[in-house]
Amino acid sequence: MTSVTLPSLPPHWRERVARLPSRPPSMALALLLDRLLLPRLDASQRQALQGQTVEIELRELGARVRLRLGERGFRAAGEQGAPHLRLRARADALWRLLRGEDDADRLFFEGALVMEGDTEYGLVLKNTLDAIGPLWDVTAS
Repeated sequence: MTSVTLPSLPPHWRERVARLPSRPPSMALALLLDRLLLPRLDASQRQALQGQTVEIELRELGARVRLRLGERGFRAAGEQGAPHLRLRARADALWRLLRGEDDADRLFFEGALVMEGDTEYGLVLKNTLDAIGPLWDVTAS
């Protein structure tokens, strides 16, 4: 499959985008994860991932989402406080990861995916995603 790369915004535009509220795109992603990921998590996985804020930033755009898994599912985390874990990635790398075309380890080594914060929590998240497989079925698209 051919990978499509988003063009990067100029730095001054990425800075502006980064200042936009994260709640609207975070709410949309939370709804999507409630459909694609939540039903595939068992009780121990939910418990291990619950209660921590994870921020995901698309490098090309400076856009970011902030999520938290609670007892009833994923929710937008809001702007308060530093995230427990921050992931910065290129859009094409995240797309390949969601589709199961690449694994997180390879993307980390390529520098396409960068993790900051609680690395132990990051490993729990990575291992959980590895265990459940692709979130987006390659054969369905």
